[in-house]
Amino acid sequence: MKTSREILWAIVGLILTIGGTFLEAHVANPNAFWVDRDVKILSLGVTYQIGAVLLVGCLGGKNAAVISQIAYIFLGLTLLPIFSQGGGLGYLKEPSFGYLLGFIPGAWLCGNLAYKASPRLELLAFSCSIGLLAIHLVGLSYLILSKIFSVFSSASFPILLAIQTYSISPLPGQMAVVCAVTVLAYLLRKAMFY
Repeated sequence: MKTSREILWAIVGLILTIGGTFLEAHVANPNAFWVDRDVKILSLGVTYQIGAVLLVGCLGGKNAAVISQIAYIFLGLTLLPIFSQGGGLGYLKEPSFGYLLGFIPGAWLCGNLAYKASPRLELLAFSCSIGLLAIHLVGLSYLILSKIFSVFSSASFPILLAIQTYSISPLPGQMAVVCAVTVLAYLLRKAMFY
């Protein structure tokens, strides 16, 4: 029974990750005084891709989360242009590929920590934050190692700009997505009685 549930969550995680790649995260910002009765929709500057990785970890556990992310990377490298800038083996040379590789340990850590105790908001927030940290650590390591071993041409790949672009700038939006994933995972785990 547990294996079939993990396979189901792995498939759900794969579909969510693919869909989350192309769905930009937004937040509603209502007018403080309701004078105009206007609600503005503001972009967070990130997609729901990392949110999908962490959500499947919180709901499906470590095995389902890892399987879904391995399948996602495999499909993107071999068959389908499902990454944010396409796909194929050439994507190995993209500076952002390290963050995709980080989905695997990030999903495993998030899924492992999320099931250490009964679901509580604090536990789920911690597990998602650790998963996000793992994604960024692997992504940063890939950027640095790629620069050292000259995988990218130095003219098009200044390391500080890449760190700013791929780690520092998206972090506030990703933290907002982590908050949303935490609440959603908590509610769904309570509704599904596990």
